[in-house]
Amino acid sequence: MKHSLIAALLGLSTLTLTGCAPLVVGGMGAGVLMAEDRRTSGTYLLDEEIELKTAGRVRETLPAGSHVNVTSYNRRVLLSGETPDAAAKAKAEELARAVPNVKEVQNELAIGGASSFMARSNDGYITAKVKTRFLEDKRFNAHHVKVVTEAGTVFLMGLVKRAEGDAAAEIAARTGGVNKVVKVFEYLD
Repeated sequence: MKHSLIAALLGLSTLTLTGCAPLVVGGMGAGVLMAEDRRTSGTYLLDEEIELKTAGRVRETLPAGSHVNVTSYNRRVLLSGETPDAAAKAKAEELARAVPNVKEVQNELAIGGASSFMARSNDGYITAKVKTRFLEDKRFNAHHVKVVTEAGTVFLMGLVKRAEGDAAAEIAARTGGVNKVVKVFEYLD
Protein backbone atom coordinates (compact mmCIF):
# COMPACT_ATOMS: atom_id res chain seq x y z
CA MET A 1 0.00 0.00 0.00
CA LYS A 2 2.79 2.43 0.97
CA HIS A 3 4.63 1.81 -2.33
CA SER A 4 1.44 2.25 -4.36
CA LEU A 5 0.81 5.60 -2.66
CA ILE A 6 4.36 6.78 -3.34
CA ALA A 7 4.09 5.69 -6.99
CA ALA A 8 0.74 7.44 -7.38
CA LEU A 9 2.09 10.67 -5.91
CA LEU A 10 5.19 10.53 -8.11
CA GLY A 11 2.95 9.90 -11.13
CA LEU A 12 0.81 12.92 -10.35
CA SER A 13 3.87 15.06 -9.83
CA THR A 14 5.26 14.07 -13.24
CA LEU A 15 1.99 15.15 -14.84
CA THR A 16 2.03 18.53 -13.17
CA LEU A 17 5.70 19.15 -14.01
CA THR A 18 5.48 18.22 -17.69
CA GLY A 19 7.05 21.07 -19.62
CA CYS A 20 8.29 22.77 -16.46
CA ALA A 21 11.96 21.86 -16.71
CA PRO A 22 13.08 25.47 -16.14
CA LEU A 23 11.25 25.51 -12.80
CA VAL A 24 12.93 22.31 -11.69
CA VAL A 25 16.36 23.44 -12.87
CA GLY A 26 15.96 26.68 -10.92
CA GLY A 27 15.14 24.89 -7.68
CA MET A 28 17.31 23.41 -4.98
CA GLY A 29 16.35 19.91 -6.13
CA ALA A 30 18.35 20.43 -9.29
CA GLY A 31 21.55 20.88 -7.32
CA VAL A 32 21.00 17.56 -5.57
CA LEU A 33 20.20 15.84 -8.86
CA MET A 34 23.29 17.31 -10.52
CA ALA A 35 25.49 16.15 -7.65
CA GLU A 36 24.18 12.58 -8.08
CA ASP A 37 24.35 12.66 -11.88
CA ARG A 38 27.23 11.18 -13.86
CA ARG A 39 26.98 14.00 -16.39
CA THR A 40 28.90 17.20 -15.78
CA SER A 41 26.77 20.09 -14.55
CA GLY A 42 27.38 21.78 -17.92
CA THR A 43 26.05 18.76 -19.81
CA TYR A 44 23.09 18.48 -17.43
CA LEU A 45 22.11 22.08 -18.19
CA LEU A 46 22.84 21.61 -21.89
CA ASP A 47 20.40 18.68 -21.92
CA GLU A 48 17.72 20.92 -20.43
CA GLU A 49 18.42 23.52 -23.12
CA ILE A 50 18.29 20.87 -25.88
CA GLU A 51 14.92 19.65 -24.61
CA LEU A 52 13.45 23.16 -24.51
CA LYS A 53 14.75 24.20 -27.93
CA THR A 54 13.73 20.95 -29.62
CA ALA A 55 10.27 20.92 -28.03
CA GLY A 56 9.71 24.54 -29.08
CA ARG A 57 10.73 23.88 -32.67
CA VAL A 58 8.58 20.74 -32.82
CA ARG A 59 5.56 22.53 -31.34
CA GLU A 60 5.90 25.41 -33.84
CA THR A 61 6.46 23.22 -36.90
CA LEU A 62 4.56 19.92 -36.68
CA PRO A 63 0.91 19.63 -37.67
CA ALA A 64 -1.98 19.54 -35.23
CA GLY A 65 -2.53 16.10 -33.77
CA SER A 66 1.17 15.62 -33.03
CA HIS A 67 2.19 14.70 -29.49
CA VAL A 68 5.98 14.67 -29.19
CA ASN A 69 8.00 14.23 -26.00
CA VAL A 70 11.63 15.31 -26.14
CA THR A 71 14.10 13.84 -23.67
CA SER A 72 17.82 14.60 -23.77
CA TYR A 73 20.46 12.76 -21.78
CA ASN A 74 24.16 13.41 -22.38
CA ARG A 75 23.22 15.24 -25.61
CA ARG A 76 21.37 12.17 -26.97
CA VAL A 77 17.75 12.97 -27.81
CA LEU A 78 14.86 10.54 -27.49
CA LEU A 79 11.69 11.44 -29.39
CA SER A 80 8.59 9.61 -28.18
CA GLY A 81 4.88 10.11 -28.70
CA GLU A 82 2.78 10.21 -31.85
CA THR A 83 2.70 12.03 -35.18
CA PRO A 84 -0.11 11.83 -37.74
CA ASP A 85 2.14 10.62 -40.58
CA ALA A 86 5.66 9.55 -41.60
CA ALA A 87 6.49 13.03 -42.92
CA ALA A 88 5.81 14.60 -39.50
CA LYS A 89 7.88 11.88 -37.81
CA ALA A 90 10.82 12.57 -40.15
CA LYS A 91 10.42 16.34 -39.67
CA ALA A 92 10.58 15.97 -35.88
CA GLU A 93 13.85 14.06 -36.19
CA GLU A 94 15.24 16.65 -38.60
CA LEU A 95 14.34 19.45 -36.18
CA ALA A 96 16.01 17.63 -33.28
CA ARG A 97 19.21 16.98 -35.26
CA ALA A 98 19.43 20.70 -36.14
CA VAL A 99 19.50 21.83 -32.50
CA PRO A 100 23.03 22.85 -31.48
CA ASN A 101 24.98 20.32 -29.37
CA VAL A 102 22.75 17.32 -30.20
CA LYS A 103 25.03 14.38 -30.94
CA GLU A 104 22.42 11.66 -31.60
CA VAL A 105 18.66 11.27 -32.06
CA GLN A 106 16.63 8.14 -31.37
CA ASN A 107 13.25 8.56 -33.05
CA GLU A 108 10.68 6.33 -31.35
CA LEU A 109 7.65 8.31 -32.54
CA ALA A 110 4.63 6.20 -33.47
CA ILE A 111 2.47 7.12 -36.44
CA GLY A 112 -1.12 7.63 -35.35
CA GLY A 113 -3.43 9.88 -33.40
CA ALA A 114 -2.24 11.68 -30.30
CA SER A 115 -2.65 9.73 -27.09
CA SER A 116 -5.45 10.63 -24.70
CA PHE A 117 -5.03 12.35 -21.34
CA MET A 118 -5.94 9.04 -19.68
CA ALA A 119 -3.23 7.17 -21.60
CA ARG A 120 -0.65 9.82 -20.67
CA SER A 121 -1.75 9.66 -17.04
CA ASN A 122 -1.28 5.90 -17.09
CA ASP A 123 2.20 6.35 -18.58
CA GLY A 124 3.05 8.81 -15.80
CA TYR A 125 1.86 6.26 -13.26
CA ILE A 126 3.99 3.52 -14.85
CA THR A 127 7.04 5.83 -14.79
CA ALA A 128 6.43 6.52 -11.10
CA LYS A 129 6.13 2.80 -10.32
CA VAL A 130 9.37 2.03 -12.15
CA LYS A 131 11.22 4.86 -10.37
CA THR A 132 9.88 3.70 -7.01
CA ARG A 133 11.10 0.17 -7.68
CA PHE A 134 14.51 1.57 -8.67
CA LEU A 135 14.74 3.33 -5.30
CA GLU A 136 13.91 0.08 -3.48
CA ASP A 137 16.52 -1.93 -5.42
CA LYS A 138 20.08 -1.23 -4.31
CA ARG A 139 21.98 -2.64 -7.32
CA PHE A 140 22.42 0.84 -8.82
CA ASN A 141 21.79 4.50 -8.06
CA ALA A 142 18.28 5.33 -9.26
CA HIS A 143 19.44 8.85 -10.19
CA HIS A 144 21.67 7.38 -12.91
CA VAL A 145 18.67 6.17 -14.96
CA LYS A 146 16.09 8.42 -16.60
CA VAL A 147 12.69 6.78 -17.23
CA VAL A 148 10.30 7.82 -20.00
CA THR A 149 7.07 5.91 -20.66
CA GLU A 150 4.98 6.12 -23.80
CA ALA A 151 2.02 3.82 -24.52
CA GLY A 152 3.27 1.30 -21.97
CA THR A 153 6.77 1.21 -23.45
CA VAL A 154 9.46 2.22 -20.97
CA PHE A 155 12.56 3.92 -22.34
CA LEU A 156 15.63 3.90 -20.09
CA MET A 157 18.37 6.47 -20.57
CA GLY A 158 21.57 7.19 -18.69
CA LEU A 159 25.30 6.71 -18.31
CA VAL A 160 25.50 3.27 -16.72
CA LYS A 161 27.63 0.18 -16.39
CA ARG A 162 26.18 -2.81 -18.27
CA ALA A 163 25.20 -4.58 -15.04
CA GLU A 164 23.33 -1.45 -13.90
CA GLY A 165 21.53 -1.15 -17.23
CA ASP A 166 20.57 -4.81 -17.18
CA ALA A 167 19.26 -4.51 -13.61
CA ALA A 168 17.23 -1.41 -14.52
CA ALA A 169 15.74 -3.14 -17.58
CA GLU A 170 14.87 -6.22 -15.53
CA ILE A 171 13.13 -4.16 -12.84
CA ALA A 172 11.22 -2.13 -15.43
CA ALA A 173 10.13 -5.25 -17.34
CA ARG A 174 8.71 -6.80 -14.14
CA THR A 175 6.68 -3.68 -13.32
CA GLY A 176 2.93 -3.90 -13.82
CA GLY A 177 1.63 -2.16 -16.94
CA VAL A 178 4.94 -2.24 -18.81
CA ASN A 179 4.56 -3.73 -22.29
CA LYS A 180 8.12 -3.31 -23.50
CA VAL A 181 11.47 -1.92 -22.31
CA VAL A 182 13.85 -0.07 -24.65
CA LYS A 183 17.40 0.65 -23.49
CA VAL A 184 18.78 3.98 -24.70
CA PHE A 185 21.83 3.78 -22.45
CA GLU A 186 25.41 4.88 -22.94
CA TYR A 187 27.64 2.32 -21.29
CA LEU A 188 30.64 3.21 -19.15
CA ASP A 189 32.27 -0.23 -19.48
